[in-house]
Amino acid sequence: MSNHQLILGGQRSGKSRHAERLALQWLAADASREVAVVATALARDDEMRQRIDRHRLDRPVRFETIEEPIELGRALRQAARPLRLLIVDCLTLWLANVLMPAPCAQAEALQASWPALKADLLSALKDIQSPVLLVSNEIGLGVIPMGPDVRHFVDEMGRLNQEVAQRCANLTLMVAGQPWTRAVQDLSSEQA
Repeated sequence: MSNHQLILGGQRSGKSRHAERLALQWLAADASREVAVVATALARDDEMRQRIDRHRLDRPVRFETIEEPIELGRALRQAARPLRLLIVDCLTLWLANVLMPAPCAQAEALQASWPALKADLLSALKDIQSPVLLVSNEIGLGVIPMGPDVRHFVDEMGRLNQEVAQRCANLTLMVAGQPWTRAVQDLSSEQA
């Protein structure tokens, strides 16, 4: 079983902060360890630029930041090292970048690349030795969206979270800033 962890929750539930706390604990155990954040956000408007800036400022100084909005599997392979923990923040924005890109000539090709990009991420999670903390939104708890594009996005987010969870040792659900963590193997044994 891998040493990856999927951290799910709603918006402003404390997902990123929890991942950072876990990474600081990981660093404290051995001075030769490193942390890199693979950031997936694209600054398409002023509000998103402010969010990105706030995340950068709030991050511990020892955390390297790698920005990769599309080729997440490739970025993880390139960043992975035996003593480096990786934080992916976040899968939800990554999926939005691919399935709901800004209007451009390559939008259809980008959307069509989703199965290959997802397969590459899942393969990377299986192959790399770095522990990975994956931050993602749990967006399927609300009402069913009216539009087909948004329903497709919500469905794909749920599928992605399930497939990523199968490659993780632990799942954490963040509720009001509090983590609820469970080992994945415990979940699979209950389903047998």
